[in-house]
Amino acid sequence: MARAERIAIFEREVRERLSRAALDALIGRAEVISEGQITEHGKRRSYLGSTMITFDLSRVSGDFREASDAGTARRLAALLTTDTTAKNRIRAVATREAEIRTQQKLHEISIEIGVRSKDTRVLVDVDVEATL
Repeated sequence: MARAERIAIFEREVRERLSRAALDALIGRAEVISEGQITEHGKRRSYLGSTMITFDLSRVSGDFREASDAGTARRLAALLTTDTTAKNRIRAVATREAEIRTQQKLHEISIEIGVRSKDTRVLVDVDVEATL
């Protein structure tokens, strides 16, 4: 067994995160589909709905340095689940969509986000519950 004669003073760590410019471009070009309904329980009115946000990397391939392939879509999906700024932007899109459908300001908003990739697409499913 060889014995180490010298040790490193510094350790290096490589971290990967979403670029804010890329997030802006992706959200600006995303396909957004929403559905939902208003329910009433006595005097309490609520909104229950969902929004699907699709980021199709093949449609924006000229905008980014990385390849618009399934591997990049998987990496993007993984980062969307952990990046606070991305989750807040997704929440804002879903909230705006719900407010357009209800034509009212929402309160006590509860949002659940699911992210998966399929081929070159990243599919974000957002369930929205709120009171009116």
